[in-house]
Amino acid sequence: MQYVDGFVLPVPKKNMKAYTAMAKLACKVWLDHGALDYRECVAEDVKPGKVTSFPQSVKLKAGETVVFSWITYKSRKHRDSVMKKVMADPRLAKMMNDPKNMPFDGKRMFWGGFDTFVTA
Repeated sequence: MQYVDGFVLPVPKKNMKAYTAMAKLACKVWLDHGALDYRECVAEDVKPGKVTSFPQSVKLKAGETVVFSWITYKSRKHRDSVMKKVMADPRLAKMMNDPKNMPFDGKRMFWGGFDTFVTA
């Protein structure tokens, strides 16, 4: 079974062009270093819930949208190997080393690694 890193984050709608450019670069870098798949998805049908929801999970503010992303790997070991290379890649250095270069609020982003247990 595969391993997946998942991410959910708020992006100001006015920054979507910059976020898209950043995501395209990140996609190239991750795939260049061996990730199997890289996806970035923008909210289209995510309403606030009564208890929890995607908008509530990132404390969505007016003028923002939710982005849901995932990267697929062969295994956790493969993910760790790819991630080590990605974090050392100079194409991402400016973005990784200065949070002011991010087109979103990283403090409201959440992520995690998951083992796949059902596929189709």
